[in-house]
Amino acid sequence: MNPLAYPSQRVGVFIDTQNIYLSAKNFYNKNVDFGNLIKLLNQGRNLIRAIAYVIKSDLSPKEIAFFEALVSKGIELRIKDIIYLPDGTKKADWDIGITIDAVRFSKFLDVVILVTGDGDFIPLVEYLKNQGNIVEVAGFGRNTSSKLKELADVFYDLDELKEYILIPK
Repeated sequence: MNPLAYPSQRVGVFIDTQNIYLSAKNFYNKNVDFGNLIKLLNQGRNLIRAIAYVIKSDLSPKEIAFFEALVSKGIELRIKDIIYLPDGTKKADWDIGITIDAVRFSKFLDVVILVTGDGDFIPLVEYLKNQGNIVEVAGFGRNTSSKLKELADVFYDLDELKEYILIPK
């Protein structure tokens, strides 16, 4: 997958869970096996941190099971409550949190892997690369920002990896 990957690289994986979950649901009507995804992206390198940024809405048994499944695969959770605005719309955004964590941990990492398709992370990718980090991006190609794909040192198209990472609902 990535010929530049070598075992001693220190890797951090930062997962924009809503972005990836909703893409898999909308495109394939399937769930993502985040454990398999991390193994695939890490490629036997030295995984320092894997963090999933999730939104807590109702703590239904299904939501709790999802959170527990992530933790059981060694993925740390950052949890934020969903915000209901007066007009009835919902807000659930982790962009700043992901960015702060990626910058904070970057000094301990050789490789930062952003699992997202969101073009809002373009300034983060530029910053991390300027600091000397290798930045890899994994997202569903058809809804990943073209500029984000272009800036990444390596882009993993999850549409091409669906057989390895998607599971039935």
